[in-house]
Amino acid sequence: MREIMIINISGEDKPGLTSSITEILGQHNANILDIGQAVIHNTLSLGILIEIPEEAQSSPILKDVLLCAHNLGINIKFTPIDEELYNSWVDAQGKTRNVITLLAHTITAKQISKISSIIAANGLNIDSISRLSGRIHLNRPETRKKACVMFSFRGDPPDKNKMKNDLLQTANDLEIDIALQEDNIYRGNRRLVAFDMDSTLIEIEVIDELAKAAGVGDQVSTITERAMQGEFDFSESLIQRVKLLEGLDESKLVEIAKNLPLTEGAERLIEILKKLNFTTAIISGGFTYFGEALKQRLGIDYVYANKLEIKNGKLTGRVEGEIVDGKMKARLLQRIAEKENINLEQVIAVGDGANDLPMLSKAGLGIAFRAKPIVKKTAEQAISTFGLDGILYLIGYRDWHTLT
Repeated sequence: MREIMIINISGEDKPGLTSSITEILGQHNANILDIGQAVIHNTLSLGILIEIPEEAQSSPILKDVLLCAHNLGINIKFTPIDEELYNSWVDAQGKTRNVITLLAHTITAKQISKISSIIAANGLNIDSISRLSGRIHLNRPETRKKACVMFSFRGDPPDKNKMKNDLLQTANDLEIDIALQEDNIYRGNRRLVAFDMDSTLIEIEVIDELAKAAGVGDQVSTITERAMQGEFDFSESLIQRVKLLEGLDESKLVEIAKNLPLTEGAERLIEILKKLNFTTAIISGGFTYFGEALKQRLGIDYVYANKLEIKNGKLTGRVEGEIVDGKMKARLLQRIAEKENINLEQVIAVGDGANDLPMLSKAGLGIAFRAKPIVKKTAEQAISTFGLDGILYLIGYRDWHTLT
């Protein structure tokens, strides 16, 4: 009669350990049904689920493995598994797999406890927990800027919206970021990232800077804030704000374009995305003059924004062509995806304002970045405590990946 057994091995990690154990199992013609290994601070935890053939006997196998473990100075435990229980476990593999990504400046036990409690409250078991961020040096505070841990579990929660809201509330309470995603074929296979520009790819609202230069800063910033909060029609607000800029000298645009402050993590993110052969785009309700400057600076592939009308070296107070509002952003995103032959599920869209929501909902992964409350609540995911390069963790990137 065949037997199924889990072998749990723990102890100091050392070269050749896995090889030595599996060599013995191979000599007895054992089949490996599952295997998993983790090393934390040179301490190994290795689990091997084996099937012992009917013609073999478990006693000689266990005796030989036990002797090997003794010689290696490691701990070992054998647990028989009922075949019916094993088959039930196998049947569960068709269930949806989900991942929760925790982003924080420092990972604490309280954070892990809160997230694991929410998972358990939904009747779900954690399959694995892995660290995506690099190791932390205790004597170098500058290295403690960001940390990321990913939880993986099978099955869908009874109420996914409630689970998401519970995670969002926890994120707000603990001042961390938490993302819940289905671990499907698209999660690690994104190909296009589209960014809003103002207050997303750059730290400022360019129109507010133009308004200051024109002496109408307070009037324009009030309209801008209302538009970003979703209290004001974006197109109408843009027309009103640009009208106030009439007569501004083009030299002021040149000056602002030369000094656009990039958002934390923007350069690193774009650099890595380019090495990973991503297509990148700016789709903005701002202005092409500044989008093109960023395109040259960062190597962005596409720029779509509003074009300021300039005559005789001065702004006329009008916008040329159709205004890029929320609906237009979504259409432009789809247009780029179709041109690049990219499925929308492989698209990431990032923005902070209410006019970004149509674009965020169109993308396979929509991320509200340091966003207004209405956007953060509505978008699929939100990042508030990290820079833009935190997006890399949501696609499974690990800090120790090497790119050339």
